[in-house]
Amino acid sequence: MEHISAAAARRIALAAQGFADKRPAAPRRRHLLKTVERLGVVQIDSVNVVSRTHYLPFFSRLGAYPRPLLEEIAWGRKPALVEYWAHEASLTLPTTRPLLQWRMDDARAGVGVWRGIAKFLRSHEDFIAKALKEIETRGPLSASELSIGAKGAGSWWGWGEGKRALESLFWIGDLATATRRSTFERVYGVPNDVLPAQARTEPPPRDEAQRQLLRIAARAQGVATERDLRDYFRMGVTETKARIAELVETGELVPVKVEGWDNGAYLHHDARRPRKVVASALLSPFDNLIWFRERTERLFGTRIRLEIYTPAHKRVHGYYVLPFLQDEAITARVDLKAERRKGVLLVQAAHAEPGANGQTAARLAGELKLMAGWLALDRVEVAPKGDLAAAVAAALAG
Repeated sequence: MEHISAAAARRIALAAQGFADKRPAAPRRRHLLKTVERLGVVQIDSVNVVSRTHYLPFFSRLGAYPRPLLEEIAWGRKPALVEYWAHEASLTLPTTRPLLQWRMDDARAGVGVWRGIAKFLRSHEDFIAKALKEIETRGPLSASELSIGAKGAGSWWGWGEGKRALESLFWIGDLATATRRSTFERVYGVPNDVLPAQARTEPPPRDEAQRQLLRIAARAQGVATERDLRDYFRMGVTETKARIAELVETGELVPVKVEGWDNGAYLHHDARRPRKVVASALLSPFDNLIWFRERTERLFGTRIRLEIYTPAHKRVHGYYVLPFLQDEAITARVDLKAERRKGVLLVQAAHAEPGANGQTAARLAGELKLMAGWLALDRVEVAPKGDLAAAVAAALAG
């Protein structure tokens, strides 16, 4: 079995995620699509303190791309991406949706975490049939436009039965996302009417679909443990182990031992092995590179925690914290807020990580300026909180 150093594994992972590539001078549609193809899945989240998270992985890898490009390929008249529960709520290529048909079938049958969906479907059969019929007749609708059912008390936790019905139909594949409103409200449509043709092809058998998903996960991670591979598309333990064994048998995954990793790992047979990685990137807390916290700690020796739901007085780094990738290390964390009315990207706190060096503040300042421009904000302001704040403020001033 080949032994791989921790540093080499980190470079392999960064290259697989696109951080070993030079940013294009003028990012275009094809660059965004290539990024989705490379990552396999991009997580969606509605939190808009800085920017909704699905915009950020493209910025991290491509720089200041035109944000309407993502809206066009995801929710335009002829979308090139589709939504489904792939990792969490996610954007994927259309060809990935048929690979998730087994998950839709599990939701319909109430297997595992989908038990509540199946129970709701059974207990509201007539209502759900009417909701589906209304969309088939009227065309794509949001939950608020549905003529039947009580409305919820809120946009998320207070779902009404109309929203629950449409989400249940979405999870089992009987409805799909047609588009999203400017408020991020999902509009539901009949799959045959709103999905690209590639998303409506005959799905492969369950085992082959899972092999294909693991191929995507392995390529996107470069080198990964069984838990890393399983988490990427949130697959079950038994099935993942079986599919990995099959991919090892075909030579697509190569068992390796990584320095410092407690468990064995698997190297994708086409993984790049760069000698060094030069990169500067602010990372969404939901970025594919760091979304599985156990893997992040193994790769970078850094514990990443999302503190949105932590009481303010107990937060260590801040409300919405973006780690800063500097070459092959996470060297800082910044708690950011886009104050759009003031035209300010506010750095509420800036903290150095153990790998920070004399270049960290200046390179971080450069990315903050780039992000502010990308978000159509006039300037960056730094609050005097955190051991790196003064140095970042000085770098911005200089």
